[in-house]
Amino acid sequence: MPNRNTDTLFQLVKSLEKGEKRNFKLYVQRNSGNEDLKVVQLFDALDKMDEYNEEQLLKKNKEIKKQQLSNIKAHLYKLILASLRLIEDKNNIDILLHEQLDFARILYNKGLYHQSLKVLDKLKETARQHKQVTFQLQAVFFEKKIEALHITRSMENRAEQLSKESDGINSHLTIINKLSSLALELYSWYIKHGHARDDKDVHAVKSFFESNLPVVNKNDLGFYERLYLYQSYCWYGFILQDLLAYYRNTQKWVDLFDELPAMKTIEAGQYIRGLHNLISAHFNLNNYEKFDETVKRFENFASSEAGTININVKIQVFVYLHIAKINKHFLEGTFTEGLQLVPYIEVKLDEYYLHLDRHRVLVFYYKIACLYFGSGNNEKAIDYLNKIINWKVDLRTDLQCYARLLHLIAHFELGNYNLLEYLIKSVYRFMAKMNNLSTAEEEVFKFIRKSFSLSPQKLTPAFKSLKEKLEKLQGNPLESRSFMYLDIIAWLESKIRKVPVQDVRKEIFMQSRRRKKD
Repeated sequence: MPNRNTDTLFQLVKSLEKGEKRNFKLYVQRNSGNEDLKVVQLFDALDKMDEYNEEQLLKKNKEIKKQQLSNIKAHLYKLILASLRLIEDKNNIDILLHEQLDFARILYNKGLYHQSLKVLDKLKETARQHKQVTFQLQAVFFEKKIEALHITRSMENRAEQLSKESDGINSHLTIINKLSSLALELYSWYIKHGHARDDKDVHAVKSFFESNLPVVNKNDLGFYERLYLYQSYCWYGFILQDLLAYYRNTQKWVDLFDELPAMKTIEAGQYIRGLHNLISAHFNLNNYEKFDETVKRFENFASSEAGTININVKIQVFVYLHIAKINKHFLEGTFTEGLQLVPYIEVKLDEYYLHLDRHRVLVFYYKIACLYFGSGNNEKAIDYLNKIINWKVDLRTDLQCYARLLHLIAHFELGNYNLLEYLIKSVYRFMAKMNNLSTAEEEVFKFIRKSFSLSPQKLTPAFKSLKEKLEKLQGNPLESRSFMYLDIIAWLESKIRKVPVQDVRKEIFMQSRRRKKD
């Protein structure tokens, strides 16, 4: 994957779609003079570049002097944003409400106070319908200012009404702020650490959650309060690996959007994340029917107007839908078939590399590595695991750890015994340093160390012994993350029976389906 480019103007130009580029050119022609020719020249030059290179840019565009470049870039950035602002977007409620606030300000500055108040009144109603509490507050503040400075006589008891309205909105915003902060901080903890690793983590997360969860009356909560409340419980359950609690709250998260379908467009990103977490909950609970049903629901949304509303939504749809598709192959045991997704995913990772955060890319690399490992192609699995191991990042220490563990097992599969002794020490040290060694992982390390001295006849009994030990640990919540990231039981079964991992997974899947039918 290419290095991320930090030039903000280059990123903005590269994010533009064809229609937006055409609109920019028309905007400059209408609103600018000859002095903006260099701006257009710079725009065209950046548009043609694959990666930003200032030296090459100046060399090919000699009319632009180095000392001018900074000012021209700043001017171009503003012009692009101005041209984008003029593109009508009826689905973006934020932009529409901002526009109404601008109109109210213009009318007020003209001394047309009553007209300004009428616009603000309509704005508040629109904001109320679309659950946009912050805009309601801005409108009320503006109304209070007008009433305080001018005698409008717009209605009786105006001051009392505005004060009461302001207090009510502020109460909602206080709860929204507390709950959104709680949800964000819990998610941030997960991104950095992954699941709770020991009793110390469990205590810390529980203490933080309980001390920051505001006391609320659930019957009085609006859309955003409920959304962030469900998200908070969702991340709380997921971090503690309480998968049933995780599932119940992701279901509430998605159901909230079904109660208010218009919010699927206004908060498309939040709806996508809700679907993603609901799919992940079904995946972790091995609930294939509901998993498949929710994936199909996601696919329907992906092809809808709301699912293609802008590039941000398209990117989120790509990320979470393709993670779901890979997970489906994991459940079904069709790892080789799942590899057909990889070329398209690679193309999209390259296309969206300026937009994607490193966490999402790491997740894709790990899941692709698991597809290759499950299909028996350990060399390719190692290639993708090396992308994770060699990428110096300070997030998802759990993913970093399990990438190294799978990397070790893949070399074990290939019989690279000259590397294994070094890798065992290296991976063990890394996982210990990250406080990520569970009993299950300790047992795996012990087994691989002993395997060097075992004869072929003793290896299969050793695999059976390890499998029995790990199966006893599966019910322990603090051990379950080992089995969520790496299906070590299926791997051991494949070694015992001398069949590919995907054959074991496929058999488990078919047995599960038969049991549910019976």
